[in-house]
Amino acid sequence: MDTVFFMRLAEDALFAAIAAIGFSTISHTPRRSWAAAALAAAVAHSLRFMLMAPGMFAMGITAASTLAAFAGGMVAVVMAPVVKVPAEACLFPALLPMIPGMYAYRSVEALLGCLSSPAEGDFSHYLYLLNFNLFTCIAVVLGMAVGANLPIFMLKRVSFRATR
Repeated sequence: MDTVFFMRLAEDALFAAIAAIGFSTISHTPRRSWAAAALAAAVAHSLRFMLMAPGMFAMGITAASTLAAFAGGMVAVVMAPVVKVPAEACLFPALLPMIPGMYAYRSVEALLGCLSSPAEGDFSHYLYLLNFNLFTCIAVVLGMAVGANLPIFMLKRVSFRATR
């Protein structure tokens, strides 16, 4: 691995942390949870970046997002008792930067293409794009939900101790 990759990885982690703090702010979570959300986002997003890198593991976005959400969930569960907030307050703002917005946008774009195409060939092409992007978006979001909630259920004592 070269220094360019590490710079891109650090940049990815930094911007994910900034986004998580922004989402924490608009979600009205306590300020003491912002650093934990930023750490969880940085770990999760940079892990997904690394898992999807062509020279590394070259995983698909669904599997990489699931594993990254699991890692972010572990960080959130471990950090929650330290900052004395529920793990969800650290975890959910950390996951928002990983939402597959481009796949959702392309799904809507393909749907509009389906509705406005008079030719059967164009309609079939847009329908294919709609299916691919929509199913990818749904699979990533479901994988993230499962991956993020597994640590909360696996480590019940730790995750629920934070609010006692």
